[in-house]
Amino acid sequence: MGQEIEIIIARRSGFCFGVKRAVDMAFNASKTSTGVYTLGPIIHNPQVVERLKTKKVLPTENIETREIQNLIIRTHGVPQDVSKRLATMPYKVLDATCPFVKKAQQYAKLLKEAGYQVIIIGDKEHPEVKGLMSYAGDKAIVVGKSDPLPKLKSRVGVVVQTTHPISQLQGFISDMLWQVKELKVYNTICNSTALRLKETKEMAGQVEVMVVVGGKNSANTTQLAQLCSSLSVPTYHIETAEEIQDAWFKGVRKAGITAGASTPEWIIKEVEKRIRDRGGRCRNGHPGKGRD
Repeated sequence: MGQEIEIIIARRSGFCFGVKRAVDMAFNASKTSTGVYTLGPIIHNPQVVERLKTKKVLPTENIETREIQNLIIRTHGVPQDVSKRLATMPYKVLDATCPFVKKAQQYAKLLKEAGYQVIIIGDKEHPEVKGLMSYAGDKAIVVGKSDPLPKLKSRVGVVVQTTHPISQLQGFISDMLWQVKELKVYNTICNSTALRLKETKEMAGQVEVMVVVGGKNSANTTQLAQLCSSLSVPTYHIETAEEIQDAWFKGVRKAGITAGASTPEWIIKEVEKRIRDRGGRCRNGHPGKGRD
């Protein structure tokens, strides 16, 4: 490309604790078991799902599939009724639900049982939120980024999708205070998500281009890309290194790489290498030393 590019890689990019735990569980199961399936894609990363398929770990939406001998519950968890049905199945069930999602489910149930009107802040189509709704009860209300706040009762309890930005929680809470007499809030946002967004925001202010790596269907990766774009930094959300284009780096001296919680290390390294092959170098000039 004719110029040297300094590459800064976010230290918190890539697998979070819950995702690493789930993926390790799936690969370990493939070594010792047969008939291994995941209930839906185990995480929102197509490349990881495809790699698991090569190990004969297959996603399914049907818990009654005859070939199942071992079923892994995805990181996002499942609704209560599905969990109860799984308990009656003849095969082994491995629960890879993220511990932070489990905690959010418990809080949603506590609020319902205590008589609060339960508000879930998140994307109602996201599998994690669908699971939360089953614990929060039929009267629970989901509000997303662009949704107006509904008419509230005097006692309101709040839980949040674990991958949601805290700014949305803050906005809704501020609005709720005008309506309610008693407000109980469980901040169930994963700390890793909040720190990842904070670090990405700081990085975006230091570079000329941001490359955000992760599944296009990943909520937290999409948030990272939207955050960078909102800061008027040229931003490219990619899933693999093959999507990188030379034109993105024309005249660029400093580029940043961040990645969602479901993006594996090997994909991040491939992206870094592709940029280095085009004249980039990691901070301090040591390839692969841009993060720890």
